[in-house]
Amino acid sequence: MSERPQNDDPDPTPDPTDAFEEMVEAETQRDPDLAVIEAGSRTLRAQAGPPQGDQVPARPADPEVDRALRAVEEELGGRWGETKLDPSIERIAALLDILGSPQRAYPSIHITGTNGKTSTARMIEALLAGFELRTGRYTSPHVQSVTERISLDGSPISAERFIETYRDIAPYVEMVDGQQEYRLSFFEVLTAMAYAAFADAPVDVAVVEVGMGGTWDATNVIDGDVAVITPISLDHTDRLGETPEQIALEKSGIIKKDATVVLAQQPVDAASVMLKRAVEVDATVAREGMEFGVLSREVAVGGQMLTLRGLGGEYPEVFLPLHGAHQAHNAAVALAAVEAFFGVGAGHARTLDIDTIRSGFASVSSPGRLEVVRRSPTVVLDAAHNPGGARAAAEAVTEAFDFSRLIGVVGASEDKDVRGVLEAFEPIFAEVVVTRNSSQRAMDPDELAAIAVEIFGAERVQVEPRLDDALEAAITLAEEEGEFAGAGVLVTGSVITVGEARLLLGRN
Repeated sequence: MSERPQNDDPDPTPDPTDAFEEMVEAETQRDPDLAVIEAGSRTLRAQAGPPQGDQVPARPADPEVDRALRAVEEELGGRWGETKLDPSIERIAALLDILGSPQRAYPSIHITGTNGKTSTARMIEALLAGFELRTGRYTSPHVQSVTERISLDGSPISAERFIETYRDIAPYVEMVDGQQEYRLSFFEVLTAMAYAAFADAPVDVAVVEVGMGGTWDATNVIDGDVAVITPISLDHTDRLGETPEQIALEKSGIIKKDATVVLAQQPVDAASVMLKRAVEVDATVAREGMEFGVLSREVAVGGQMLTLRGLGGEYPEVFLPLHGAHQAHNAAVALAAVEAFFGVGAGHARTLDIDTIRSGFASVSSPGRLEVVRRSPTVVLDAAHNPGGARAAAEAVTEAFDFSRLIGVVGASEDKDVRGVLEAFEPIFAEVVVTRNSSQRAMDPDELAAIAVEIFGAERVQVEPRLDDALEAAITLAEEEGEFAGAGVLVTGSVITVGEARLLLGRN
């Protein structure tokens, strides 16, 4: 890679490329979710100066804490991964009952949908913090470290607190394991940890993103005061359904009695299902495009300038430091959710303090979502992994970046609609380098290349089985136009691919 850091130490640390090779070899023998949680623990980091922008946790500096965290990661990784599911909340409910129902110690905002959940959660969290509320945020998957999933006051919990929380609930986890047909899963234990950590903090409000679906998702033991449903499209069709209507039926399970439902723009069939569910449980509904929405947006340096219509009125001149129309719509949804949480809406036609809203949105970041991690040439990361997310990313890149030539680096999971993702990016990629990440779920690069050749043509496709080599190849292709030509690289296809690329490019 053109800017690989130099190390003049006489006893240098191992070459990151060698570590990457070891990582791939080791992870092919492991549970795929352990591969994900340990991604942040490997020696992939290419130190490139102090971190900039939003930070995700690095490994603990204290060797004893690091060993303890690795032990917890190993124990979690030995459980059912997030791709192996039993559609039931009985186990998590039993565990939380023993723990004294920590999830009922605070109000919550519950978020489901197909795309935009994590970004919307981060926006909601930032707005609530602006009103001096202590927040807890639970999101998934993580970009680099499993501790990212549980945040307090806008920052991932420390490794020490993560370990302590796990050790506190571990005896009760074992107790429930012995009483159930199946042991608690990786995601169920993490969910219980989040709810326990929030109660222990304590937080004023929890912002909780579902793992998958809604009705039987482990997070769905809360009764969210506000239920947020981001845009629904086809993803996880083997588990959630093959049509937007079927997926909406599963996701509408987070809508609880007397809650307020904030609906992003949805396919008509999906919206009908959710509205029916809201009527059944006597929930209040706020719909994007009717009760709230984006009135205007202009591309600005480092993001976009918005005028939003909230439930209580207009919010002009709101700067959002994220790119793309989809993020503007996420912002409208987040604003409506926060207004609903504060009781703004029918009968309470008032706006929240505009300066607080502006400062909250201005503070938002979303790692791995059109995140610039390098310049000359510009390298952008985006975790799009389904056709809907890929289309949104492609539109945003075209709008926000004036690339003369864009090279794609794509590493995807084999259970995704890879063809749909590649078709969405084909119009903006001059060439594509296909690769793989370290997960067992990663699609074989040759299989991915075969699909890519059908879409791009053989002359526009390059295969590099190792991610570090793929990054170097893409940067070399971008540099062929010269330093000032305006070419760039977009790394995409999977959250895991983006997380590992982030480490390779020195973002800790």
